[in-house]
Amino acid sequence: MSMVTYKDSGVDISKNNLAKKRIGEHVRSTFSKNVLADFGAFGAMYSIGKTGMKDPVLVSSADGVGTKIKLASMSGMYDTVGQDLVNHCVNDILVMGAKPLFFLDYLAFSKAEPMVVEQIVKGVAAACKANGLSLIGGETAQMPGLYSPGDFDLAGFIVGILDRKNAVTGKEIRPGHAVIGIFSNGLQTNGYSLANKVFFDMAKMQLNDKPAGLGGQSIKEALMAIHPSYLKAVQAVMNARTGIKGMAHITGGGLVENIPRVLPKSCSAELDTRSWKVLPVFNMIETLGKVPKDDMYRTFNMGIGFVLVVDQKDEAKTMAAIRKAKFSCAKIGKIVKGGQQVLIR
Repeated sequence: MSMVTYKDSGVDISKNNLAKKRIGEHVRSTFSKNVLADFGAFGAMYSIGKTGMKDPVLVSSADGVGTKIKLASMSGMYDTVGQDLVNHCVNDILVMGAKPLFFLDYLAFSKAEPMVVEQIVKGVAAACKANGLSLIGGETAQMPGLYSPGDFDLAGFIVGILDRKNAVTGKEIRPGHAVIGIFSNGLQTNGYSLANKVFFDMAKMQLNDKPAGLGGQSIKEALMAIHPSYLKAVQAVMNARTGIKGMAHITGGGLVENIPRVLPKSCSAELDTRSWKVLPVFNMIETLGKVPKDDMYRTFNMGIGFVLVVDQKDEAKTMAAIRKAKFSCAKIGKIVKGGQQVLIR
């Protein structure tokens, strides 16, 4: 019987080690004085230190990039999905008012290509630095029996901190409160299965096509726009001492599914779609795919990436703070009596 090695089964340890060597510099560039273990250790250690908080609470979340990964492979834009991943996770814990502390990533390939791994982690590290958190650990796995050649998956895990008394839970939301929307720049990281089907399967378009409806953008530019972090905008509102009653990150499920997650049972959100401009990419998907409007609002963010609920008297101050942080926003609705629903007008 002939000998067989791990490499013969499809797993190249040398390539995996080369990939790890290439990403070390990017990972270490995110380290703060709180990181206590070097890159490559079996576990990561992070010192919370003196927080100045009376009752510090850790806030965590995990997520992935979904089928936007397919577009990364098609376009060769691998660093963008790394940024998408971090920013998505930052926004998820930001909803509760948490400050991000550290991040871990998970990459799974059929076969790890060192240059691809480096580009992805480079994007993760860049977004970590931009958000003030440390990339303290991760995993890169090769599983040829599970993934097809060229396929990969990407997931991230974040931990942040807040003082319990400052946690934003939505419990204080009442009828009459204003709903402020921060504008998105595209799909963010949701709805790509439907978008890919419409553009590539139904309309037979190519990534570099520039259909008139996209206002000069190519399909690649519209679909690969990096999921923004709304951290600086929300921090600006907090620094303005505006009493935020609730927040929602508009991810999978769109406006219809995400806003109710922070509403009390006795409240609903009434949104006026005339108060913001739906992005051209969403109009194209709806038209080309003949997608029902209800399905559009249940799938996509429709141009609103993040939502804040504030007292009516704080509307102007809230929007001024957001704009000062260089984000665009509008009052998109109000809270009304109801049963945790979003009413689209």
